[in-house]
Amino acid sequence: MTNEGARLIAPTSHSWYTAETNCKEAFIDSCWRYRIRILMASTLTILVIVIFVVVTHLVSVTTSNNDYSYEKDPTYWRNVAQSELETALKDRNRGVAKNIILFLGDGMGPTTVTAGRIHAGQLRGLKGEEYKLSFDQFPYTGLSRTYNVDSQITDSAASGTAYLTGVKTNQGVLGLSGAVTRANCASTEGAQVDSILRWSIAAGKSTGVVTTTRITHATPAASYSHSADRDWESDRNIPYVEKKCEDIALQLITRNRDINVLMGGGRAYFYPEGYPDPDPAPGFDTNKVSRQDRRNLIQEWKNDKAMKGLSHKFVYNKEQLDSVNLVKTDYLLGLFQQDHMSYELDRDTIKEPSIAEMTQKAIEILKKNKHGYFLLVEGGKIDQGHHDSLAHYALSELVAMNEAVDVAKKLTDETDTLIVVTADHSHVMNIAGYANRGSPILGLSNQEEKQLDKKPYTTILYGTGPGYNIPRANLTGVDTANKTYVFQSAVPTSSETHGGEDVNIYASGPQSFLYTGVHEQNYIPMVMAYASCVGPYSSGGKPCARDQVSTVPGQSKSSNNGSPVDVVPHVTVIFMVCLLHLTFTEHL
Repeated sequence: MTNEGARLIAPTSHSWYTAETNCKEAFIDSCWRYRIRILMASTLTILVIVIFVVVTHLVSVTTSNNDYSYEKDPTYWRNVAQSELETALKDRNRGVAKNIILFLGDGMGPTTVTAGRIHAGQLRGLKGEEYKLSFDQFPYTGLSRTYNVDSQITDSAASGTAYLTGVKTNQGVLGLSGAVTRANCASTEGAQVDSILRWSIAAGKSTGVVTTTRITHATPAASYSHSADRDWESDRNIPYVEKKCEDIALQLITRNRDINVLMGGGRAYFYPEGYPDPDPAPGFDTNKVSRQDRRNLIQEWKNDKAMKGLSHKFVYNKEQLDSVNLVKTDYLLGLFQQDHMSYELDRDTIKEPSIAEMTQKAIEILKKNKHGYFLLVEGGKIDQGHHDSLAHYALSELVAMNEAVDVAKKLTDETDTLIVVTADHSHVMNIAGYANRGSPILGLSNQEEKQLDKKPYTTILYGTGPGYNIPRANLTGVDTANKTYVFQSAVPTSSETHGGEDVNIYASGPQSFLYTGVHEQNYIPMVMAYASCVGPYSSGGKPCARDQVSTVPGQSKSSNNGSPVDVVPHVTVIFMVCLLHLTFTEHL
């Protein structure tokens, strides 16, 4: 090597870049040691990053395991707020919703959500209050005003008609306007109103209904039936003078043959009197609900699909559901109990699917339609637990529905699927007293209060219900977390009552921002229709989401996550990585 060549490769400074450049200019292979320096620097940089990530994770895990000392640091709370701000600053999703999933927590009022959130957190070993349900993390929330045409406090039938058809109606009425009189068949003429489910079918979408109640109960029935009385679930339930009207089960099978997925309970309402049930429940009296018209509606459902050459399956237990070939099955009818399905706490996991499992099966069948789908999922037994003042049951049902929402989020894409979580009405359950942070939500308030009878009381109390006693029971030593414990109430009623306050709306996906604010309950399906361009917003109707601009006014079309808050951390990380690499290179 010549002296001139040596001078070319010798770095005049400690710059790896200068050395590598000189090396390339001289075409000399002896620069290997500079390349090794670069390789070593890169390796060390990666090693430092890996160690940093691992340590950060370990610190995060350790901090989350019952050590809440970090909450005393103001920085923690500022960071929590900053994280929420970053989420809020992201662009609004203004696209078209190919798919719509509506989760309805029956009776899931604001206090039920709060108590359910705490319960879910405590089941995971946390204090509970800081836990977030899957829908707590949705970007947009609003409130729904639940009163109906003739009642200040609604029932599930009138509210179901509102949030599914866009029309408020009278107490106890399904799929009919407020012009009808309850239990009067003749008054239904010309009063029928169709739902978002029927609008979606007309647009070529697949549809499904999943519930933990009877499939003919108020909430699911509001999506497909027109009935002057919610109690007309079987022909046996209709008074003789009103027999001109069809019962709800009959309407489902004969007038809604095009619904792809139906899962829930209520098998006895579809079988004729005296028909042997494939899995009879001990003590259930079929003579109160079985059909008097001698029609086997389940067999009629099967015959209809077979005659049309449609792939279909009827199942009545979890094992059968698990064996369904989802790829080859386009129509599924699953009726897993003669009456309502079991509470999650009592569910036979071998015989009955969970609401999350039913939701997953429904989505996997419905998503095959290239035009999209509409799916209604009801956590119906939240309401039933409250009516009996069995708070443990009610909150466990909310936790189960939360898991179904989480499944739906994982199986869908927020760019084309609008998911809405809401309730039909509230209940008169309260979270009372000044219990210490992390106190069991199903337990006693652990603060010394000013109760005049000097007896302890539970954090959860009901305004009305079967838990009323005079004198009030002394709860010292009572296991109030037992699932059968009936929580105390202020007013004696055989069944706890609904509450009239506004209920929450949680939304994620295309057009979800439209739910922000306080709205009438009948606004809910109109946004879903607008977002998916069905019903009043279908082709030839009112303008829908497809007709709007794709960006938020005042923002660049190229902006996806837009806010400076999102960009700064990424730039900082990149800068630090580069700085580490240069530092290691210079000192090796």
